[in-house]
Amino acid sequence: MALAFDEYGRPFIILKEQDQKTRLRGIEAQKANIAAGKAVARILRTSLGPKGMDKILQSPDGDVTITNDGATILEQMDVDNQIAKLLVELSRSQDYEIGDGTTGVVVMAGALLEQAERLLECGIHPIRIAEGYEMASKIAVEHLVHISQKFDFGAANIEPLVQTCMTTLSSKIVNRCKRHLAEISVKAVIAVADLERKDVNLDMIKVEGKVGGKLEDTELIYGITVDKDMSHPQMPKQIEDAKIAILTCPFEPPKPKTKHKVEIDTVEKFQTLRLQEQKYFDDMVQKCKDVGATLVICQWGFDDEANHLLMNRNLPAVRWVGGVELELIAIATGGRIVPRFQELTPEKLGRAGMVREKSFGTTKDKMLYIEHCANSRAVTIFIRGGNKMMIEETKRSIHDALCVARNLIRNNAIVYGGGSAEISCSIAVEAAADKYPGVEQYAIRAFADALDSVPMALAENSGLQPIETLSAVKSQQIKDNNPHYGIDCNDVGTNDMRQQDVFETLIGKQQQILLATQVVKMILKIDDVISPSEY
Repeated sequence: MALAFDEYGRPFIILKEQDQKTRLRGIEAQKANIAAGKAVARILRTSLGPKGMDKILQSPDGDVTITNDGATILEQMDVDNQIAKLLVELSRSQDYEIGDGTTGVVVMAGALLEQAERLLECGIHPIRIAEGYEMASKIAVEHLVHISQKFDFGAANIEPLVQTCMTTLSSKIVNRCKRHLAEISVKAVIAVADLERKDVNLDMIKVEGKVGGKLEDTELIYGITVDKDMSHPQMPKQIEDAKIAILTCPFEPPKPKTKHKVEIDTVEKFQTLRLQEQKYFDDMVQKCKDVGATLVICQWGFDDEANHLLMNRNLPAVRWVGGVELELIAIATGGRIVPRFQELTPEKLGRAGMVREKSFGTTKDKMLYIEHCANSRAVTIFIRGGNKMMIEETKRSIHDALCVARNLIRNNAIVYGGGSAEISCSIAVEAAADKYPGVEQYAIRAFADALDSVPMALAENSGLQPIETLSAVKSQQIKDNNPHYGIDCNDVGTNDMRQQDVFETLIGKQQQILLATQVVKMILKIDDVISPSEY
């Protein structure tokens, strides 16, 4: 872009290839941006809550994904509009930070944009709307802290954590056995958590899936599963008190790094070479036996001769194990990864109470279970399901539940779900609006209306009368001054979310409001969109 002046000294902009660009400015640009944001929010609105609908997404290469996880839907939807991309980023950042609430945050942003559009039509300046939203979000976040509750839990008392994870899982496909999955998730997090430092490393929890069986067969393994079997069919299928050598060097004679040529012109020389190779193999296997290893896990393959020798020497082995799995096995068994045979010592061996090979169904699929490890800080959640899509969706649901459990260990404050927190914040923001003179109070009131959109969507998706249900719950909250009343999505017969045990994490809710407000402020501040025209 270049700036030029006409004969009266007025500046005008010269655009490069101006005829090939489309340009929206002023109120038109804002309205177009708001329309794009609302369109994305409308897609996700129907998948909010326990009765939310799922979406089928087909990728260009024909892979089908069925999900109602907001972040996944937006990731897989090939969004072209630049404002819609902002909402995709918004959902992703909620997923990275909190792990749950990815749909709610987009619905919230869509509602704020909708309210902003009305205010813009009234002639209020977008910056004043953005400032009003900022004030209102501060009031809402402070009010959330005010209505939140802390609860105590320990390694022995995990019920509060399980209840919160069940709330997360109730909106997923897997909600028929949410209790079972929530318990698995919480036990996994407690197993790897450092409760003194209030820290959880989710990398220690490996989530594996295998098609077959039913969802109820999902299990938590205090150890590692590897999708491999023993290298020789006649090796023992179960080893107790295993001492594991974890190797990243191949079971084969060393190759010189430089170019080399071996000339063999007599039978004797060939014989010598063969004996030499055999000696190499012998030494390698003997080295493993000498340090006391009863199982070898190797990152590379080995040929039939080595395999035969290992079998003869009664040393079970597993080959072609990936690098990440090797690291997890090393962490779980307390072993060290050994890059050279010369460095093998008894201290570097990992220890596991039981290593067993388990086969599934009639498909000859085998997996190795490494259990009762010396250091049980690495666990595996092993998911079974009817088809691949089900397993993928269960993995995403379990990821959400693990994140919720982790957030609660970091900060054990909760608010009640079912839209009760939003309704309560809406009432508080509405009441605070009168204290602000000037145009901002319109924006603050609009923010309060936008907060109502989450419980409204919950009621709508549950097949209730949205406006009627919302106003009934709102008046109940004001009358009893009780912030625990929400939308009764599951038709339990009570609006009190305390009795229904519907919890959400405080930091998750706060993050939702803050992120949605930030993105909406950003969208409102855009007043000129210059884009290359379509050819």
